[in-house]
Amino acid sequence: MKILSRYVVACFAAAVLGVPILLFTGCGADKTDIEFSSSEAASKFDTNSSTVSPPKKISLPETEERKIELAVFSDLLSRHFWDDGGYSAIFLQADDDIVSAIQKKFPGRKPPVKETYRINVQPNLAPRDKDTDQAAMILSVDIGEPEDDGSVAAIGKWYAGGAVTGFYTYQLKKTADDWQIQNAP
Repeated sequence: MKILSRYVVACFAAAVLGVPILLFTGCGADKTDIEFSSSEAASKFDTNSSTVSPPKKISLPETEERKIELAVFSDLLSRHFWDDGGYSAIFLQADDDIVSAIQKKFPGRKPPVKETYRINVQPNLAPRDKDTDQAAMILSVDIGEPEDDGSVAAIGKWYAGGAVTGFYTYQLKKTADDWQIQNAP
């Protein structure tokens, strides 16, 4: 009987002391309902709804990007940073239409602009001209998104191995039907 009475006293003490502790710590103190994601109240705070979308970036049409590439490649080809390198060819990282347009614009160019299938590129080695097995240079253009004022940033790069690499940054603006470089490096 003593064991039973101790058990009753312990249960009573736990109940008397436990309820205030639960109320004090917050259990049972907040009477608001829990909002689930499927409830109507939660849907008005939905940030993933189709009505909220990030601002759309304006990209240039492909024809405009080609005009920018032609302007940057033309500027790079008018420079002479490869004269003392003994390069036998220049290759453009561009599609065949751009390569053909540049070849027509610079017909007697030394070193000549060649088609990309005539380049030999190996890891950790400078690019080589397949026709002569001499060093070659690769030119490329990265075009940015249009700015609010209509101008476009572009980066003209050259690469002839790890030690012979560099870039110029350009700011171009459309005038009439063409793109003009605003800040020749």
